[in-house]
Amino acid sequence: MSTPERLVQILTNKGSLPPASPWADAVAQVRRELFLPDTFEVNDHTFDRTRTPKRWAWAVYADLPLITQINEGQNLGDDAYQRPTSSSSMPTIMLQMLDLLDVREGQRVFEAGAGTGYNAAWLCHRLGADHVTTMDVDPVVTKQAEANLAKAGLTPRVLCGNAEKGTPDGGPYDRTIATFALADIPYAWIEQTIDGGRIVAPWGGGIYHHSFAVLDVHDDRAAGRFAGYPAFMRTRTQLHQGGRQRDFYHHEDDGILSRTHLSPREISDDADALFWIDTTVRDAWHRVGEAEDGSDEATLWLFSADRSSWATAEYVPGQTEYEVEQYGPRRLWDEVEAAYLKWVDRGRPERDRAGLTVNRDGQHVWLDDEDNVIGTVPPAVRVQS
Repeated sequence: MSTPERLVQILTNKGSLPPASPWADAVAQVRRELFLPDTFEVNDHTFDRTRTPKRWAWAVYADLPLITQINEGQNLGDDAYQRPTSSSSMPTIMLQMLDLLDVREGQRVFEAGAGTGYNAAWLCHRLGADHVTTMDVDPVVTKQAEANLAKAGLTPRVLCGNAEKGTPDGGPYDRTIATFALADIPYAWIEQTIDGGRIVAPWGGGIYHHSFAVLDVHDDRAAGRFAGYPAFMRTRTQLHQGGRQRDFYHHEDDGILSRTHLSPREISDDADALFWIDTTVRDAWHRVGEAEDGSDEATLWLFSADRSSWATAEYVPGQTEYEVEQYGPRRLWDEVEAAYLKWVDRGRPERDRAGLTVNRDGQHVWLDDEDNVIGTVPPAVRVQS
């Protein structure tokens, strides 16, 4: 059985959709297949409605994220890195985000990132289409989202443009929600969200971006804590984080060698450490390469998003000193190690003790209490206006 009722059953069994959830009717009534193309990808597998309709329908009503666009819809050749750039998000994560949004009947919502239109459809079903505005930077995605919504009988305001600049009329909105991860919460969202309103967005740089920032707007600023462990595609307005190692690793013979007593595993295996490092080390990303010979050895790779710098730290079990190699204008291992040691000096606080305040001066991270600001997050490098 592949129907909305099946999705409701899956989500209910998982505890993602309690019977009293205000979103239960939207999940049951909005047909997800109306928001999907004839082909999409899941975990590197292609689902084709024409060739295997039952398999396609099974994936539609599974609790899975469905990739609907690669490389912004451009054909970059068979050898190009296949970077997902649009999707229908995992329903469980959609529900988590909407629960954090705490939207109420009669409120107006701005959604940054229309995608397929499926999330906007849930909002329309709950609030009424005239209370929902959704916006996407990609003209093709925007047009398709509007068409998908129309097929479902829903007519919210659908805009094309850089949602991080806000909407042309400036709101006001009671709630703002983003369906893509970003390193900086735009101040434009605060300006167009009412006092007492809320912003929910997947937040973080390239080192760690698995958090929802849940921010309440008061007195021309937004402040709040972090929740969940989402995995969303990143905004297109900032340098891409991630890719193929061979595209970032170069000048292999020119790296500068050194040694460290800090185990790379202490960094890569600790989500709290990665979160705090990410608040300092921006426009960079990491990958762990596991040895395939049963030795349990591993390499922690660090890359700058602009591809100019890289670093490696070699983990060998039983050792107390580890080899480091760095190349480029940035010394990425030095940056990461310094940020890690600051985290240790603070007593290794968990991510849940962190908070974020966004005002006209930027983003400020605090520990336990908003008055205890411990740093200002460096702004991410932009790739388009």
